[in-house]
Amino acid sequence: MPSALLVWYFVLVWGAGFLATKIALQYTAPFTFLSLRYVFGMACVALWMAWVARSAGGWRSIVWPATPTAWLHVAVAGLGVHAINLGGSHYSQYFGLSAGITALLLATQPLLTALIAKGFMHEHLRREQWLGVVLGLAGVVLVVWHKLDARTMSLPALAAASVGLLGITLGALYQKRFAPQVDLRASSMIQFAASLIVLAPLALHFEGFAVRWSWPLVGAIVFLVIGASILAVNALYILMRRGQATRATSMIYLTPVVAVLAEWALFGLLPSGLSVLGMAITCAGVALVARPARS
Repeated sequence: MPSALLVWYFVLVWGAGFLATKIALQYTAPFTFLSLRYVFGMACVALWMAWVARSAGGWRSIVWPATPTAWLHVAVAGLGVHAINLGGSHYSQYFGLSAGITALLLATQPLLTALIAKGFMHEHLRREQWLGVVLGLAGVVLVVWHKLDARTMSLPALAAASVGLLGITLGALYQKRFAPQVDLRASSMIQFAASLIVLAPLALHFEGFAVRWSWPLVGAIVFLVIGASILAVNALYILMRRGQATRATSMIYLTPVVAVLAEWALFGLLPSGLSVLGMAITCAGVALVARPARS
């Protein structure tokens, strides 16, 4: 599949995921919600595997990690991307952190990725790519400026968002470094199982596994499992396989842009002039990061 299509799919689903999560957290607490997601996710991946095995010549077409160490690498990456990332970001919303501050904190991922990849993975960005990283972040500040509400800031909420940011950044880089070519079906199953093993006891102990079942909750689970946890996360992994980690994660900058455009399309909320300027700067920054080197 073309990388451009994967990028836009990831951006659209990742942006919509914040709204779906906000709906779901009205009916259950974060760790409980994530545990439900991973149970449903494992069921979906099992059906996916069964379909592939039936149509592609048996279960041997699904390649599992060859050694216990390889299994561990996949599980560790999954704990970062799924359990720690989503646990942190969901709890930041649960604690009432505004959408603008949450988006701004998570939008620092490309910058954090660039710094870590330079120091530990020897990925070197060109000067215009560094400029693109800075421009992208500056553009996001302008896009979400009208949603920045300092009154929603609390130490637990900021800590949760920061933990989520570190989780997805380190988890994605760990996957790129130690499990770059793993079968995506096998990795999804392993990572969902590892995340469930960690989060389900926390949900039971701290949240009592309380759930108010409703159709909006079921819809959010289905959308976030199939659209985000399986398809969007695997799109991110594929993009990181194909190029620099920073280039792949720079698309995170576009999620607030998509959110503003969605508000306009769905609710008639016209973006401010400052937001439009920010969207233009953000797109220019992403273009600089993604532009291939001159030969």
